[in-house]
Amino acid sequence: MSGKPKHHYLEFTRKDRRGTLLLLGIIGLMISVPFIYPLFQKTSAKPPADIDAALASLQTKKTVADHPSSTFQDRYEKSPSGQRRPSSNASSAKIPGALFSFDPNTITAEGWKKLGLRDKTIATILNYREKGGRFTQATDIKKIWGLFPDEVERLMPYVNIVASESNHPSSLKNFSHDFSKPLKYDSRRNYEPVDINNSDTLAWMALPGIGPKLSQRIVNFRDKLGGFYSIEQVGETFGLPDSTFQKIKPLLQLSGDLKKIQINKASIDELKSHPYIRYQLGNALFQYRVQHGDFKNIADIKKIMIVDEAIYNKISPYISIE
Repeated sequence: MSGKPKHHYLEFTRKDRRGTLLLLGIIGLMISVPFIYPLFQKTSAKPPADIDAALASLQTKKTVADHPSSTFQDRYEKSPSGQRRPSSNASSAKIPGALFSFDPNTITAEGWKKLGLRDKTIATILNYREKGGRFTQATDIKKIWGLFPDEVERLMPYVNIVASESNHPSSLKNFSHDFSKPLKYDSRRNYEPVDINNSDTLAWMALPGIGPKLSQRIVNFRDKLGGFYSIEQVGETFGLPDSTFQKIKPLLQLSGDLKKIQINKASIDELKSHPYIRYQLGNALFQYRVQHGDFKNIADIKKIMIVDEAIYNKISPYISIE
């Protein structure tokens, strides 16, 4: 009986064995590469440039956080009145000036200029004197806003206040006003009247009880309104005590024209920015115009439901049809 040759399926030829070993070697190499590859990489102790920059930024922020006032204090220091004023290092360039004896109560703008003061500082001094302010001693020049500490030290030895002038009876006890604080009322003093629509903050600060903050609030309120049409409106200023307003009221004068809103052209943003109109009324005025067309006369705003007689009387002076 002739049989067919038997196949030995579990036996490998030499060629099969070589192929199997090669395949196993490749698999082993692929498995080991992730572990071996890092050993051949060049290590560097220096982080990338962007990391360096980030670390430097973080270090700077930490320094500022640990010393939050250092940079501010480098630029500013407190004046004798308690306010922050520029330090001697705050200005990189100061105007050089000559040194000579001077009376701060009488020296002219040109004289201050020769001493090396800047125009803005000179204007502050002249306004101070015009409002009745006086220097009674050399150290009073420390109160001048905008005068650097090193300039004070340089000028103070040359201050020469004439005694007969500083003791003149009309000066009312040598009135000297630190603008960082409001004046106290003095019944013996003749205060200059203030035009409520044209005066700047310095003029307001010359009134009793009005300091820098209140004077700025009054001027800001006036500008947002478009001017005052009544002296009583000054009393509406936020933070102004009625007692102070009643004291200064006799010193206030009214003049000038109002800045009016052209109600048929104004945008809703322009309307609502007015202190007497705001969003609700501004939106109502705008929507009425959209639905009914232009206002024919100012009295037409009374047709809006929320506009009563009191509101009409309050806002009508600020409205224009043309």
